[in-house]
Amino acid sequence: MELVERLSGLDGQMREWRHHLHAHPELAFEERATSDFVAERLEEFGLEVTRGIAGTGLVGTLRSGDGPAVALRADLDALPLQEDSGAQWSSRTAGHMHACGHDGHTTMLLGAARYLSREPRFTGTVHFVFQPAEETGGGGDAMVRDGLFERFPVRGVYGLHNAPPLPRGCFAIRPGPMMASADDFRLRVRGRGCHAAMPDLGRDPVVAAAHIITALQTLPSRMVAATDALVVSVTRMQGGTTWNIIPEEVFLQGTVRTLKPEIREQARAAIRRVAEGVGSGLGVEVELEYNELFPVLVNHAHETEVAAEAAASVVGPENVLRDAPPTMGTEDFAHMLNAMPGSYIMLGTGEQGVAPTSLHSPHYDFNDEALALGAAYWVSLARKVLGE
Repeated sequence: MELVERLSGLDGQMREWRHHLHAHPELAFEERATSDFVAERLEEFGLEVTRGIAGTGLVGTLRSGDGPAVALRADLDALPLQEDSGAQWSSRTAGHMHACGHDGHTTMLLGAARYLSREPRFTGTVHFVFQPAEETGGGGDAMVRDGLFERFPVRGVYGLHNAPPLPRGCFAIRPGPMMASADDFRLRVRGRGCHAAMPDLGRDPVVAAAHIITALQTLPSRMVAATDALVVSVTRMQGGTTWNIIPEEVFLQGTVRTLKPEIREQARAAIRRVAEGVGSGLGVEVELEYNELFPVLVNHAHETEVAAEAAASVVGPENVLRDAPPTMGTEDFAHMLNAMPGSYIMLGTGEQGVAPTSLHSPHYDFNDEALALGAAYWVSLARKVLGE
């Protein structure tokens, strides 16, 4: 914990940064003031700053002699959510909130940049990557497409996310699939509208939509092995205008999550087959729109071992879970891991005896007690990768 104690000297300043970012949240690809704030801090530390990557993304570069390079990534964006945390630094923008801890992620990486700029103790280059639009806009993919790794060649890229259910002072990681892919599907169920008192004169899309929803729930239990993971959730249903009219159309929307690319393809085909089959049997037309959003996040074995060792050097090996169960949540850092070897780790931010507040909750606030831990992990990791 020696490194954590040293980083604690920056704790007051990191809290100020975090509270400022929390009070001024910006949504995907709109993080202009956030990007300005980060760039100003990096320049104060003496780093080279490259802006405008994928719009509002930026990279701070710290060089210390000739050697390899590593990329450390944090995310900038907030969520479209009205805050109800009660914090003194609550969002000043109605309907915008840092409800996933990206303000904490950005702050921890800034803290590491500040510390390493004064005490590098490595040979090579660290690129501090601040990514826009993690939540909804696919900013990781956008940065890769904008030439991130061509402009900043590295031997590996690493990410971190806070985890309220995990005790503070613990890390969790695993090689291989760690977070699920995420797809969005939309179904338009078209029938023939009529008077609700005379349903025999129409083709009811409401009833058909209900049967489709029920049928889709059989896919995880009947299409794939019980040992494989698949989630199919219908999350939105819209149709009709009043109580006595059977409408012409019903709209359904949902998500598909899995940890295997082959199951992802099977699910896509099965949704079409089931929806169109049910619709045909009930005399309605079904139109499917299917969008693949985020791939499976797959941690590379060597880089995962390096990340675990870096975490262990900060909190002790007994506080690093090296075979953490995968989650059906998603993370567009997966795009970066598809382009470059690397790994993604979870940092515990929970407190003993306190029920964790869920990410994406209006009551959530990042735990400032974890700031020094996260910054220390980044410092340790940079030195592990580049050589101390």
